[in-house]
Parts: sequence; structure tokens; C-alpha cells
Amino acid sequence: MSLVLTLIAGPGAEARLPGRAAAIGATLSNGEPDWLAPGRACDFVLRGGDAAKAEALARQAIGNAAIDVLIQPAEGRRKRVFVADLESTIIENEMLDELADFVGLRAHVAEITRRAMNGELDFAAALKERVALLKGLPATVLDEAAARIRLMPGARALLATLRAAGVRTALVSGGFTVFVERIAAELGFDRVAANRLDIADGHIAGTVAAPILTRETKRDMLLQMAAELGVPLSATVAVGDGANDLPMLEAAGLGIAFHAKPAVAAAARWRLDHADLTGILYAQGYRQEEIIEP
Repeated sequence: MSLVLTLIAGPGAEARLPGRAAAIGATLSNGEPDWLAPGRACDFVLRGGDAAKAEALARQAIGNAAIDVLIQPAEGRRKRVFVADLESTIIENEMLDELADFVGLRAHVAEITRRAMNGELDFAAALKERVALLKGLPATVLDEAAARIRLMPGARALLATLRAAGVRTALVSGGFTVFVERIAAELGFDRVAANRLDIADGHIAGTVAAPILTRETKRDMLLQMAAELGVPLSATVAVGDGANDLPMLEAAGLGIAFHAKPAVAAAARWRLDHADLTGILYAQGYRQEEIIEP
């Protein structure tokens, strides 16, 4: 079975990529890199061999350069289904942290968020604890918080390119529909799943409507979409950063931990530590001229 090794430079590391690529090519493939994007991303085809060993050698050659490494089967790289987490993945924000800012508890809530996303706390319990702190806030703060949303670099290009390629997409989040639906509509996701924040008399009630979306819900969305399209799980790609994304990442044909929490990065088979979201396209073999920049 042929394997493909992809190198993707993070911001500021583009000048270092050609040299690192040459060293890796001499060590692993005895071939020239196939440049997907000159100076930014390239492929090497490996004939058989041990993927884990090849990846270890590649990472050793890269050293401390901000360059990502992914190794996968060369066949079937382009996927038919894409499922993404929202917060700290498609957007830079954690929206509960933004809402906590309105009650002066941002640092406290951000620490709970960090621990929950690193798998140190039960997700549902941590969600309820943080939402309870928001009780009594006027619902108008939801619009104010939404105005703070910052799209992750590469998000627009990623979704525009996938849509043009006919890929079915879903945005799934342990966060709230009020934010998820806005971003899904803006970027053109086909489907959404998220939690619903209870509102009473124009104020945040401090509770989340049942049932709470869990890590299993995220995985199930991936499985359901693949089944509906009649494609194998090997034809799916998923991306997320937190512990509640791991079942989805493990189920996907290509499950990418994106700028992930330490425990998630360690557990995931593939990860992007440096590249922006267009790295997900390069990982699937898209070339620079195929990427749509809205």
C-alpha cells in the first residue's frame, strides 16, 4: 500500500520548508517533493513501509520548525463528508468564555473550559456549571458576544473549496445554536447540531435544554452523514480541538486534531499544530490553484 506524506508550513515557516523537504525526501523517498502550494505544502509518495516510523523520521528532520506532518494511505485522500467542531476550530473564540466576560468571570470560566476540553472534567457537568454562572444576563448579550466572533484563518477558503467539490458538511458543537447557526449560514455548512441555551423572560435562564449534545452526538453525526451518502467512513474527514471531539476524530477516515489541547493532540492519529484551516485541504491533496479564496 502506498502512503503519502504531506508537509505543511505554518505561518512564518515557509522559508524553512524547502530545505526540510529536501532532507526528508533524501531520507524517506529518494524522490522530489510534489508541491501542492509552492513553498507552503508538498507531498511525498512512500512505497510501503512503516507509517509510524516514517512520521518519526520526518518529525526528527523538521526539528523545531513550525511544519506539520501527516502520513496516510495515498488512495482515497479526498473525502466526501466533512464534520467540524466550532469553537477554537472554525472560530478562534470559546463563546462561553466570551459570555462570562459580561459577568466578570472570564478567567474563571476559561479555566473550566480549558480543563474540560483537555479531558480533565466531565463535559456535561462543566457545561452546566459554566452556564449557571450566566443566569440573569439579558439575552441581548448573545448578540454582543456574537459580534466578537473571529473566524479561524482559512475557514472561508476551506468551506468554499469543499462546497465547490460537492462535499457534504456539518458543524457540530457543544456550544450553542445561537452562535453555531450564524456561522453555519455564513460559511455554508449543510447541517448543524449544537446545544440550546434556555431563555426566560428575555434573560439567560442559566440552564441548557435537554438533551445535551455530547461527544457521542458528534461521532453519531459523522456516522449518520456517511450512511446517508452511502460512503464508507474512510471517505470522511473530521476536525476538532477538544476531548469531546476525540470519538469523532477516531471514527473519521481522516480525523485531524487542530491546534488541539495537549491530551487531544497526543491521542489523535493526525494533527495540525501550525497550519491554518487550509491545511485540511492540503492534507487531502488539494492544490493551491483549486483552493477558493472568497
